[in-house]
Amino acid sequence: MTTTMRDIMNPCLSTGSQPDFPNAPEDWTEKHAYAQAKVEELELGPDHWELIKALQSYFSRNAQINARELSDAINEKFHAKGGMKYLYGIFPGGPITQGCRLAGLQTPSGANNCILI
Repeated sequence: MTTTMRDIMNPCLSTGSQPDFPNAPEDWTEKHAYAQAKVEELELGPDHWELIKALQSYFSRNAQINARELSDAINEKFHAKGGMKYLYGIFPGGPITQGCRLAGLQTPSGANNCILI
């Protein structure tokens, strides 16, 4: 495996070998998301998985994660369903914070870091 500056700066962002989640961190699996969702008393539906994939994709394309830009990107992606307001309805712990935990990603600084247990 070739080591790039991106790999050095973001070691948890190496792409995994999961066809449904091509941008997932190498050590992440869907079981991880299900286990975390159970801890947070969250039942995962199609839109949860769509956000997880979107977060993993965003992290794989960006070496520096800006919470505001990420928020704007996912708001735009889910605009037709109500944007961030809709996402807060299905991710009560915050779409970025809770979504990153489910996606196996480090929550970017500037995002709400509350943990619901």
